[in-house]
Amino acid sequence: MSQLRQDRQDVVIEACGLTMKYGSNLIQSNLNFQICKGDVFVIMGGSGCGKSTLLKHMIGLYEPAEGEILFGGQSYFTDSPEQQLAMRKRWGVTYQGGALFSDKTLAENVALPLEQYTTLTSKDIRDMVRYKLALVGLAGFEDFYPSQISGGMCKRAGLARAIALDPDILFFDEPSAGLDPLSARRLDDLILQLRDSTGATVVIVTHELASIFAIGSNGVYLDANTKTQLDTGSPKHMLNHSKHDLVREFLSRGECADEEEYRATQKMKVNEARLSERSL
Repeated sequence: MSQLRQDRQDVVIEACGLTMKYGSNLIQSNLNFQICKGDVFVIMGGSGCGKSTLLKHMIGLYEPAEGEILFGGQSYFTDSPEQQLAMRKRWGVTYQGGALFSDKTLAENVALPLEQYTTLTSKDIRDMVRYKLALVGLAGFEDFYPSQISGGMCKRAGLARAIALDPDILFFDEPSAGLDPLSARRLDDLILQLRDSTGATVVIVTHELASIFAIGSNGVYLDANTKTQLDTGSPKHMLNHSKHDLVREFLSRGECADEEEYRATQKMKVNEARLSERSL
């Protein structure tokens, strides 16, 4: 059963009867969930269930076929263009590969939203850029180009750009995709540090179970077969109390501390099974 979210004053984002389609192709229907201030909200589910599509609806790229997504009680798609712009300035978005401009340095990439949406002087922008890069562990890399740094560093640079305007909400699409377990764990730690230091609310798409349990405080499980949500609440609560076997099965694979431990455990179980068969 889903956890109840009582204090509506803390609700930052709310999906109400949300249905998503591509033309006549139904992706998900009747989604209902709440995201509260300070949550790390995880959008989870199997491949092809519509996780990234939901994220794109939440950041205004796609309009719902039915229902709505409310931000502090306001609907993005019924607001005026001026109100929509003001709302977008409160969001920071990161993408799977960092989405950095390859012909610009890290400093130039991070400076882009500051140059476009603020009246800061060039000196203040340079200072702010150095500060944001330092927050994500990239102090001293201001003049490097994306091609000169690792994939994990590119993701952190993308995060520095996402927090340039001090957003209230941070959106992540598969932030640890392509990273080794240690780099993925460090990125998880960084996300929590930024949440705690800035007070931002985090929405994250991921299928990495280690990350789901390490940082997720709330979430929704989308099912590709029924094309609707099966459960919502904290990952640990869903693991222990979900009425749906599929949700518990999906999350039970995340009991290990990280992916390497999980694989080692699975390998050990296979070896034990083989030894047992030989002894028969």
